[in-house]
Amino acid sequence: MPRTQEEFEEFAVARTPQLYRAAWLMCGDAHRAEDLVQETLAKVYVRWHRRLGGPIEHPVAYAHTTLTRTYISAQRRRSTHETPVDDLPERVEQGGDAATTLTLRAALAQLAPLDRAVLVMRFLEDVSVADTADALGVSPGAVRNRTLRALYRLRAVLGPSLRDLLEI
Repeated sequence: MPRTQEEFEEFAVARTPQLYRAAWLMCGDAHRAEDLVQETLAKVYVRWHRRLGGPIEHPVAYAHTTLTRTYISAQRRRSTHETPVDDLPERVEQGGDAATTLTLRAALAQLAPLDRAVLVMRFLEDVSVADTADALGVSPGAVRNRTLRALYRLRAVLGPSLRDLLEI
């Protein structure tokens, strides 16, 4: 039996902050993150009400998998690599050290989309290797390999500033 509209609305309200956080960490832009969450929830909504195949067994995992796959698909499009310049931020980031945030954001921006998604899922969302592999449609060995390569690239980009970031 399909789930109700009210159940989806409750799910969407409850999970939007976590989905937004993951989306922002993956794409590094507030507007793109909002669009990514909206597109993800639209895809989950369609699947939520589908009669064939039954209800989604694990809606949270399904939403995070959809978010990650939607992000990776969007990164493959040429138009997503455009970055506006000479624009001021619309809001000031709250909490944390701004220099640390900017340094990490710049370092993450230099990674491939799949590598970035792996790091966000593994270290910021605390998803297991097996679940990350399942969400991305790759083997657990590929997740471990991408994790090691992405961390190596981050260390190369951050250089001596990595030690400073860890002391904060």
